Amino acid sequence: MPEPVTPPPSSPSAPPLPVTWRPRRGRYVAYGSAVVIVLGAVLMAVFIAQPFKLPDRVAIVAFGGAVAWVLHLLGRVRVEADEQGITIVNAVRTHRATWPEVLDVTLLVGDPWPKIDLSDGRTVGAMGIQGSEKERARRATAELEALIRERGEAREG
Repeated sequence: MPEPVTPPPSSPSAPPLPVTWRPRRGRYVAYGSAVVIVLGAVLMAVFIAQPFKLPDRVAIVAFGGAVAWVLHLLGRVRVEADEQGITIVNAVRTHRATWPEVLDVTLLVGDPWPKIDLSDGRTVGAMGIQGSEKERARRATAELEALIRERGEAREG
């Protein structure tokens, strides 16, 4: 069984609300790639060889736009906390939970993102905190855990 990620030496206290956690590198890669793909699609549509007609050129740009939209879905991920609860915006789905519904957050070594346990038995991945951003992920998870302890129905311990 993987070991839980140890919190930083001085566990942070609950941050002031509202607060938003979002990945840094993932956003740069997603939006940077989207710009390159759309520009490449437009350039290809303009300079492609003659047998390709206008509908083909439009389809090339539309395909580049579709790929950019998927990259936007990956770049928009975040976890937001406010006075009422948390909002987990993942690539495809957004989850909203009030503080009493949130039980715990765990980030194990090697996990891509933390898992948030809810009172209805569901566990939701929080893609807005990327495990690959080691220290930032540990700090964000510790801050979220402090908020859950302060405002939620989290078990003491």
